[in-house]
Amino acid sequence: MSQPQQSHTILEDLQGLLTGVLLMALAIQFFKQAGLLTGGATGLAFLLHYIAHWPYGTVLFLINLPIYIFSYRMLGKEFTLKTFACVGVLALLCGWLPNLINLGDINPVFAGLMGGLLAGVGILMLIRHKASLGGVTVLALYLQKRFGWRTGYVQLVFDLVILCVGFGVVNYKQLFISVLGALALNLAIAINHRPDRYIGM
Repeated sequence: MSQPQQSHTILEDLQGLLTGVLLMALAIQFFKQAGLLTGGATGLAFLLHYIAHWPYGTVLFLINLPIYIFSYRMLGKEFTLKTFACVGVLALLCGWLPNLINLGDINPVFAGLMGGLLAGVGILMLIRHKASLGGVTVLALYLQKRFGWRTGYVQLVFDLVILCVGFGVVNYKQLFISVLGALALNLAIAINHRPDRYIGM
């Protein structure tokens, strides 16, 4: 007989959300250091950052603003408020973290794969605490909740489309490695976030 799912405490939520955001912020440093791209809202922010040289954290925060309307209507107030807070903290960390860590010379393939895995685990933690980092993840979570489609696979399709826009922004090698990173990220979510297991929503 299965036991009813228990809600996280406030302290558990704070720990899980902060850890997830920190992992994502570290993943972004890996991507930036190697000149790579990623998918979702973070990927769009990278494109604008590389093209227009706007501050990455500011761009990430602004492009997520329209997503909150859809999130509030489809996934509820709690999820939307947590997501808003997580995106805000991530935007700040993206400005602060380069002052705290210097990755130096890093192999691009390692950066892509490790960055993807870190991002995947970070997003997974946020999902299990009823939050996200906005962007495509919000839509993917809604589609899983509505139709049972696996979040990681849905997000991977959108991420690959966004990465295709990266032609001309980064070279072919960087784009190929970015695709590997997106695969690592979304497989981590797809394998560990299944509708027939721990939903976390």
